[in-house]
Amino acid sequence: MEPTQTILTPDVPHKAGFVNIIGNPNVGKSTLMNRLVGERLSIITSKAQTTRHRIMGIVSGPDFQIVYSDTPGVLKPKYKLQESMLGFSTGALGDADVLVYVTDTVEQPDKNGEFLAKVRAMAAENSTPVIVVVNKVDLTTPEKLEELVDWWHREIPAAEIIPVSARDGFNVEPVIRRIVALLPEGPAYYPKDTLTDKSLRFFASEIIREKILLNYDKEIPYSTEVAIESYEESPALDRIGAVIYVARQSQKGIIIGHRGARLKRVGTEARKDLEAFLDKKVFLEIFVKVAEDWRDNERALRRFGYNND
Repeated sequence: MEPTQTILTPDVPHKAGFVNIIGNPNVGKSTLMNRLVGERLSIITSKAQTTRHRIMGIVSGPDFQIVYSDTPGVLKPKYKLQESMLGFSTGALGDADVLVYVTDTVEQPDKNGEFLAKVRAMAAENSTPVIVVVNKVDLTTPEKLEELVDWWHREIPAAEIIPVSARDGFNVEPVIRRIVALLPEGPAYYPKDTLTDKSLRFFASEIIREKILLNYDKEIPYSTEVAIESYEESPALDRIGAVIYVARQSQKGIIIGHRGARLKRVGTEARKDLEAFLDKKVFLEIFVKVAEDWRDNERALRRFGYNND
């Protein structure tokens, strides 16, 4: 994915700010984030609740720095893990210089009305500029898209509405131009060569978790968490030791599969993606352990990085 660069004219004051990407599950927030940053930082699957953490992607130019945040989809929590995920999303309302609310041409536009009301209020109060990105324009007709854009103009009159296809990169450049225009003046928050606030361990765990989402059905992907137990870097080869935690003993056998076949497939796919991400060889070793009901265990959630402090 090629990064999109916006060139500003000389003698323009430096701009910098936090741009938080919010919205319901499965509308394409992570695809848009990756497109805006020009790198594959957030994992992407067709399953809802793919994103669990708040992930920063940083784009810098001579006269600007945009600190994007991809956030979990807004949902009504059923257990403590989802409470933490919702905390990442609602927290993004309070510390943004620009809010990008992502919807699409498929979902019911007034879904999660309580959260949408908060976004509408922020836009009406002019406390934070709001851009509504209507994604997946390729899945509708021009007539229906026009009706949907009109609906959003009525719903959030103070927001700017921009239809896009994040998957294809269609109309993403205008989103970037508006973001840069709306940023406040100020110095960069991070060194200009910084891409993200996350570690290699984090991306290794996310890549493995993506393969679990892609290779297992029903409740299994949502009952698993990946922890990187060891990470040894060298110029030619990184050695990574990972553990897949499941919530119940019965799930352990499902993850491993007959004679370890399913776990081997996850490991092979993850290793290939890690090698592409790191541009070097990777030795990946994965074990499976049980952490009973970890999704409702505050100690386990803190260990896995789901505290919002």
